[in-house]
This record gives sequence, structure tokens and C-alpha cells, in this order.
Amino acid sequence: MNTLVWIVLPYLCLAVFIAGHVWRWRRDQFGWTTHTSQLLENRLLRLGSPLFHLGAFGVIGGHAMGLLVPSWLTEAVGISEHLYHVTAVWGGTITGVALVTGLVLLIARRFVSGRVRRVTTTMDKVLYAALAAMVTLGMVSTVGVNLLGDGYDYRETIAVWFRGIFWLRPEPALMTGAPLVYQLHALGGFLFLALWPFTRLVHVWSAPLAYLWRPYVVYRGRRGGVPTPPPAPAEVRDRALPVVTGRR
Repeated sequence: MNTLVWIVLPYLCLAVFIAGHVWRWRRDQFGWTTHTSQLLENRLLRLGSPLFHLGAFGVIGGHAMGLLVPSWLTEAVGISEHLYHVTAVWGGTITGVALVTGLVLLIARRFVSGRVRRVTTTMDKVLYAALAAMVTLGMVSTVGVNLLGDGYDYRETIAVWFRGIFWLRPEPALMTGAPLVYQLHALGGFLFLALWPFTRLVHVWSAPLAYLWRPYVVYRGRRGGVPTPPPAPAEVRDRALPVVTGRR
């Protein structure tokens, strides 16, 4: 059972993640967008979207730091385990609160605004439910276990198991002793990756980063008087017609 849950399922989700993006790009390029509903409702979106995205960036950065960077490396650069723990817990709490607030606002506008509710698809509902579950588990892990509880050093177990998946040396035994909320959060993360390519989240890979280094648009004023407008098509036609004079 441990092999199925902690080895087979993660690799299956990663395969769906990769193959799903290839399929989506080949079959639904016109749907590869955010499907924004800004024109339908902007008041809640203007507040919820920045909070959600800023919180998401912070949470993703924190996960990358905790899962991909081994503890011996942070200690080698002078970051003690206590300093890392305090920074991770409070940073995760702050960014998590921003993420939760933004997500609540984005979900609320789907119910409050009738026009937005009518354009909400079934996959949107599945996505919001998955996001809510992932965020809830993450906040329970960060606030409930590490901030208010006894704490848990996931860097020595879950992080090692996670890196082992990509090194093709997974160790499922490392996950058996982890708290249940961490186990559910880890499994939910891989299941979320499998869902990713079939939702509007694919727009992440089409972020307009080229705007950061593209040349400026130069506007030049026109000197002199106002140019004579070109003649209308009817005027050109009349000029081309022969002039008929005389009586019949």
C-alpha cells in the first residue's frame, strides 16, 4: 500500500501533468487563457486577485525553499535551524493569510455576482474546491502544527521523500511517520498537479514576461499642418467617369 500511495501515485500524477499540457496545447490553444471575467465584475476582483497571486507566489516560494533546499545547505550558508523555522512559520502564515483572503474573495464573487456565476464552468468549481482543500491543509500544517502546536520537522522526512521522487529514488518509509495533515497535503499537491492542465491554470505558462524587456513604444508628433485626407471612394469613381455633354 505504501508503494502505491507514495511512489506509484506521485509518478502517475506527474505523467498526467506533462501529457495533459501537451494534449491541451495541441487540442485547445484557444482555451489556453485565464478566461477572465473582469468585465463582468471588477470590485471584488480588484482586491481578491492581487492578494491571491501575491500569496500564491509567497507560498510557492516557501514550498520550494523547504522541499528542494536541504537543511545542511541552509546551515552551510549560516542559517540556523531555529532561524529557518521561525522565518518559514511566520512567512508561511503571512503569505497563507493573504492567499486565503484572496481565494475567499474570488470564490465569493462567483456567488455574489450573477453574471460571473453564469459563466463559471464545472471545471472552475472543481478548481476552486481543490484550491480550498489545499490551502486549508496547508494552513493547518503551518499554523495548527508548527505555530500553535508542537511543530514538525518536515525537512528531514517529507522533503527528502519529495526530492527522491525526482532523483528516481523515492523512500516511502519516510512518509509513514508523518502527521496525517502533512500526508494529505502531500498527496493533495500531486493530485492538484494532475488537475492543473485541464483548468485555467495553464495560463501560468503564458505569462507575458516579454513585456519586461521589450522595447518601448515610441510616439512621435506630426509637424506641420493637418494633412489633406484622402478622397472618398465615390469621389475617385466620379473622377474616372467620362463627362458627357450635348443634347440627345
